[in-house]
Amino acid sequence: MKNRIIRAIAGTFIVVSLLLSVYVNQNWLWFTAFVGGNLLQSSITKWCLMEDILTKLGVKD
Repeated sequence: MKNRIIRAIAGTFIVVSLLLSVYVNQNWLWFTAFVGGNLLQSSITKWCLMEDILTKLGVKD
């Protein structure tokens, strides 16, 4: 369940930041890069802050 929520949040962040970069300001692409970097870091270290946050909120695996 957590993996599904994490993917949904990451996907939403990316789509929203891309839309903001097109319609508001190009600097929103830095947020897209930040999300992508965190996904890459998570795949290497097997640690994800969002997973820790969801655990503290009571979301089960």
